[in-house]
Amino acid sequence: MGKAGQFSRLDTVIDTAIGRTIVGANILIKLKGELVYSRQAGFLDREADRPMTSRTLFRLASVSKPMVSVAALAMVEAGKFRLDDPVTRYLPNFRPRLADGSAPTITISQLMTHTSGLSYDLDIGNGKPASGGTGPSDFDLAENVARISALPLAFPPGTGWRYSVGIDVLGAVMEAAEGRSLQEIVKAYVTEPLGMADTAFRPADPNRLATAYADGTPPIRMGNIERVKDGEGFVAFWTGRAFDETAFPSGGAGMIGSAEDFLTFLEAMRKGGAPILSAASMALLTEARTVDLDPAPSGQGYSHGWSIYRDPSVQKMPCKPGTWAWGGIYGNQWYVDSATGLTIVSFTNTAVEGCNGAFPKDVFRAVYADLGH
Repeated sequence: MGKAGQFSRLDTVIDTAIGRTIVGANILIKLKGELVYSRQAGFLDREADRPMTSRTLFRLASVSKPMVSVAALAMVEAGKFRLDDPVTRYLPNFRPRLADGSAPTITISQLMTHTSGLSYDLDIGNGKPASGGTGPSDFDLAENVARISALPLAFPPGTGWRYSVGIDVLGAVMEAAEGRSLQEIVKAYVTEPLGMADTAFRPADPNRLATAYADGTPPIRMGNIERVKDGEGFVAFWTGRAFDETAFPSGGAGMIGSAEDFLTFLEAMRKGGAPILSAASMALLTEARTVDLDPAPSGQGYSHGWSIYRDPSVQKMPCKPGTWAWGGIYGNQWYVDSATGLTIVSFTNTAVEGCNGAFPKDVFRAVYADLGH
């Protein structure tokens, strides 16, 4: 794909990682709408000697968030709710409290921008931890929202930024406002209009679902329940969730899909949002809403759907200011540099290296080096 040798640095990054830190990967790149790179490397299932293929399905984790958020913005355009509506208009009992016992108003916009005061600290020691959508749970969405509501807020809504289960709560708001399931909503507003037949809350074809692996040298095959170290803490994974019909639809982490489908979604957004969103709504996705709330000088902010590189030099990233990016803890990462016309999808089946490790950053930097940017 592309000129012979054009992506030699990228090929080297992939060749170096496969078998050592990454089990399998599907890397896709479009430049100004043209597919210039497509490579499937390593294994979909290492133990069964099944190679990675195009249209392999991956557990998407937080790659779910952009699609659910865009569905929410499409609902706003359809008049189903407003971004400044209080969450309690749709979920009357959702009233998490601050340390002083007060229950401040949380808006839909604050859920979407992670400025609500919620977090991913989901266990307050009462024996009823909430679920972040990747770990074990034996309760429905309503119960999960109730458990999230019982968690203390980290700060008054609108005064800080913390990555959170806000999109899981958003999913419940969407269900209440629309009167149907989150699965049906995302299909109607996003995946069906774009022809994303591989993307849903259950695997479209279980035989194509990549086996999940955890970091190691080499990576280890995940069991049904696996705790994987991520920074100073651990992430709980329930790999069987993908097949459990009783598992609630997690707007923040519950979807499954292919790299090819997600590339279709990102390209639709890069080109202006049609046929899902109007150009007016795209400003909610392309502009950082948390500029003054970033707890660390990361050079990034957050829109109503994903992160924005406001100053890429802070992290020594080669992209233009305004580049969108985010990932999924099961091993996925993506970037859209609209100024350059570049869209990169890097999906792997290795957690957490494929999301938060060196691999996706090395991929990103190699692409720019290969393109001479």
